[in-house]
Amino acid sequence: MDKRQFLKTTTTLAAGSMLARLANADAKAPAEPVAHETNWAGNLRYHADKMFAPHSVEEVQKIVKECATLRALGSRHSFNTIADSLTNQISLQHLDSINLDALDASAPTVTVGAGVRYGTLAPVIDAKGFAVHNLASLPHITVAGAIATATHGSGVKNGNLSTAVRALEIVTADGEIHHIKHDDPHFPGAVVGLGSLGAVTKVTLAVQPRFDMTQVVYRNLPMAQLEHNLEAIMASGYSVSLFTDWQNHRIAQVWIKNRVANGQKTAIVSDFYGAKPATRNMHPIEANSAENCTEQMGIPGPWYERMPHFKMNFTPSNGAELQTEYFVPRSRGYEAIRAVETLSAKIGPHLFITELRSIAADDLWMSMAYQRDSLAIHFTWKQQTSEVMALLPQIEAKLAPFEARPHWAKLFTIPPATLKTRYPKHHAFTELVTNHDPKAKFRNEFINHNIFGA
Repeated sequence: MDKRQFLKTTTTLAAGSMLARLANADAKAPAEPVAHETNWAGNLRYHADKMFAPHSVEEVQKIVKECATLRALGSRHSFNTIADSLTNQISLQHLDSINLDALDASAPTVTVGAGVRYGTLAPVIDAKGFAVHNLASLPHITVAGAIATATHGSGVKNGNLSTAVRALEIVTADGEIHHIKHDDPHFPGAVVGLGSLGAVTKVTLAVQPRFDMTQVVYRNLPMAQLEHNLEAIMASGYSVSLFTDWQNHRIAQVWIKNRVANGQKTAIVSDFYGAKPATRNMHPIEANSAENCTEQMGIPGPWYERMPHFKMNFTPSNGAELQTEYFVPRSRGYEAIRAVETLSAKIGPHLFITELRSIAADDLWMSMAYQRDSLAIHFTWKQQTSEVMALLPQIEAKLAPFEARPHWAKLFTIPPATLKTRYPKHHAFTELVTNHDPKAKFRNEFINHNIFGA
């Protein structure tokens, strides 16, 4: 299999394997030495010959102009080849400015460089009295990378992280700077842009007054409770996550995060739909230490120290893992859960844990929650690549009646022709990408296959 064929699918490589390096890259601008870095989990080794790491927007413009092909790299938290390239990658990690000038009471916003991580941004705006509406389960990810793939947290009323975007600064294929604002008719297509419209250099986010939160964990919720109470359970807090290993018809843990008045502790009930309160801090994977996890037991703290599951300076999740996630209509969530559960015997040997989260509908064209309130079914797998990849088509077949949409940055095998039918604005998005990048400078084989291959 050659490199181009490899990148045509979402299948991953083990960290130790690497295909032969191309003899020449097409960029003349200075580049950092290529280490062929792996992604965060180590299951994928990137293939670009040159990695650029500019320190300014002007440098980004120069690099974009001099490269025939280029792909932006965020915090390397993708599990498939969406950020990979056969030639050149550009890391925007040094674009880490945080502009607080617009942080005031009237329509407050914050503008950040593309390389800013949520875990870095959060305490800065909190100190000024502000917060963002939602965070992912780990704070280590960059703002630009997260919004490009519709990364999310949980909450029946909470949209994904991209829904906080109010403006984008993008260096397009001609090296020019374009600003796309919230009132632009193409804005809903540009935010979740899958890295294909250009290099995003700045993002403006809506913020709100800061708040405190608590986190309480309950254990051993009978799965049968979800049949009639799924919506109530998912709405029992500002952000709610359910964790299951698909064994014994149960939800192993329920994580409930609530907004509270400053310093107020949350009451812990003795029975939550049959689940009992945890008596100690928990890790979603019960065999792992809870040291890496954010504080629980109803103890109040800043929003950014409770909304993620994992602390900024600790390894999130298991570390060495694979991830898959599918979004189904929340109104049919229990049906979808039961459908997956029929595969429990096959899933169990390869799974660390599954997380169920809710995401509010939005109007962003390529968001997995586009125009439907969603339940996300997330699998954290052991690094058993061939076994997991063989399982995915079986899971996808079970979820086909629900028109499941896979997370763009995680493993899936759904054919592009099927993906196209699940996104009503698919054609409008491909037109937008073509208009911004007529020579396909920012496209790679993942985009060509999964978006344009339909």
